[in-house]
Amino acid sequence: MAKARGFTLVEVMVAMVIGMIGIIIMMQVFASAEGQKRTTTGTGDAQSNGAMAIYTLQRDIREAGYGFNALNALGCALVLPSRTLTQLAPVIINPQTAASVLEVPAGDANTDTLLVAYGNGGGAPEGEVITAINGIQLAVQTPGNFHKAVDGGPPADQVVAAPSAPLPGCSLTLAPVSDVEAPNVFVSGSGAVEGGTLFNLGNNPRILAYAIRAGNLTVCDYRQDDCGAACTALDPPTCSAAWVPIANNIVSLRAQYGHATTPTTWDQATPQQPTPPDQEKFACRWARASALRIAVVARNSQVDKDPVTAPALPAWAEIVLSASNYRYKVFETVVPLRNLSWMAPCTP
Repeated sequence: MAKARGFTLVEVMVAMVIGMIGIIIMMQVFASAEGQKRTTTGTGDAQSNGAMAIYTLQRDIREAGYGFNALNALGCALVLPSRTLTQLAPVIINPQTAASVLEVPAGDANTDTLLVAYGNGGGAPEGEVITAINGIQLAVQTPGNFHKAVDGGPPADQVVAAPSAPLPGCSLTLAPVSDVEAPNVFVSGSGAVEGGTLFNLGNNPRILAYAIRAGNLTVCDYRQDDCGAACTALDPPTCSAAWVPIANNIVSLRAQYGHATTPTTWDQATPQQPTPPDQEKFACRWARASALRIAVVARNSQVDKDPVTAPALPAWAEIVLSASNYRYKVFETVVPLRNLSWMAPCTP
């Protein structure tokens, strides 16, 4: 009778140990590769989101002020279909009313908000002088620069009529062009005065509010919605669909004005009406806010097991990073407010 053959208990145990060692090695290699992959893809996401956020802000800030490049328009209240804004300016950091009520509801903690305004009209950005008024007919030198709505075509141009010179308490009303018949432009409810200036903001002017909400860069257009009323009074406010996310995992937005002094000074001091009121000096203060510097911080969506080294942050921005187990990417740039620099020099 043949002897039974097989593995001894010792051989089986040795094989199990060798197999377990192999599994441990494979798991360590897998965990290391997966960690590197998560770090790489997460960093790539932060890079993409941050680049999208900074590009969008730069694009709109570079256009800021186009269409109303004149002292008699800067700093005036702006009446919109959705609400009345305290003042018209190219870009305002943390805008608020004279009663210190925020016009753009605050976003996430330790972040700033921006209000950017510009037009897309094809006429003179410094406006057209109104030579005569007959009811809703406003006579200007080049009425061909204004356009009414055409069936199947673009909407009507939107205009604002400013006084002939900077005037304390001035108010501008955004109104559509209803007709054009040389030398007249037909506009209802503009509040125009003879000798004043008619500014063509084009068929798609933008009054854009930017804020970081729930870790997203969001935007709201005041021409379409009352962006302030679209938020409930929570801390931070909960906002409706009027606030559209355009880049996610953005944890900070900081901004400062660059004032045209020697040397250039940087701060968040929004130009204010002097005492006693002097609209020309007030508008001139806006005209000498020649640049904006902004910093945006994007965050990796993947949580690291261990705390990671924080990135170098701009000293001026006062950015607070709330979590140490994320990787962050910082974007910083200076954007010239070129539509202000093209204006005639003035003394604030």
